[in-house]
Amino acid sequence: MKEKIEHLINWSEWGRQWVDYLRRKPALIHELERQVRKFDAAFHQIGDKARQLQKSEPDEAEIRRLTARAEEVQHHFHQLLHLVQSRRNEEKADVTYVNQRQSVAVTRPVPPGGHTLPPLPYAYDALEPYIDAETMRIHHNRHHQSYVDGLNKAELMLARARAANDYELIKHWEREAAFNGAGHYLHTIFWQVMSPNGGGEPQGELAEQLIRDFGSIDGFRRHFSQAAEKVEGGGWAILVWSPRAQHLEILQAEKHQNLSQWDVIPLLVLDVWEHAYYLSYRNDRGRYIDAWWNVVNWPHVQDRYLQARRLRWQPY
Repeated sequence: MKEKIEHLINWSEWGRQWVDYLRRKPALIHELERQVRKFDAAFHQIGDKARQLQKSEPDEAEIRRLTARAEEVQHHFHQLLHLVQSRRNEEKADVTYVNQRQSVAVTRPVPPGGHTLPPLPYAYDALEPYIDAETMRIHHNRHHQSYVDGLNKAELMLARARAANDYELIKHWEREAAFNGAGHYLHTIFWQVMSPNGGGEPQGELAEQLIRDFGSIDGFRRHFSQAAEKVEGGGWAILVWSPRAQHLEILQAEKHQNLSQWDVIPLLVLDVWEHAYYLSYRNDRGRYIDAWWNVVNWPHVQDRYLQARRLRWQPY
């Protein structure tokens, strides 16, 4: 029950972040201000109630009622987001929102146990028909949230171990931090490298670098798709920039953190755990990968590349 309450608190923070973002776009929401105020109040009320439950004896029935209310609010809020996003240039707004989130991350360090679920930069149904709304909802709300919760718990337990000078369970909690932390960070990138206006081909300096390192854009896509399809079990295909070697590489990661490289920066990531595609594609991973190329947010991938390329480390 404690985890359910923490999830409700994190969820309310997610909603309030989205409301703050919308309010920074006055021209965008002028006619929707009343609805935005209503949702802001709902996010505050549910978050406050969850904090009250956190401080008292847990009431399972009350938690169920509050969870049901949160699900109802979220359903209607996503309808509002869909309406807002249908009235703007999706690509430009995605980049602006990502830049805002990145600046917040730089100026406000996350304390141990303080990670939160990032809002999606689009509605759950925005990537259809390539990725269905139910998959996105479960993937974001349940799977990604579980990695956030697991990372927070691991960090707090490691802090407790340091304070008590008791490292008997250090192996377990370090593993939990690695698995859940990598899961949280990879998913945070994953949502951003997709867009309702995605697809097409990479352009500009990123395209030039891909051709230098893989021979052609088609050669890169074939390599990346094959790497994704042949990940053993659950895992990821990852396009990375190596600041030391000064070139792009394609890597696999099993689970989230196993059998991959360090000293590199992820630019484009593809989740090939079955929960990312099973509802629509069953066990046909290859068909999911082919469809996924239609939602790749190449402008954002190029932004990541241009920032990563500034790093130049001594080659060996």
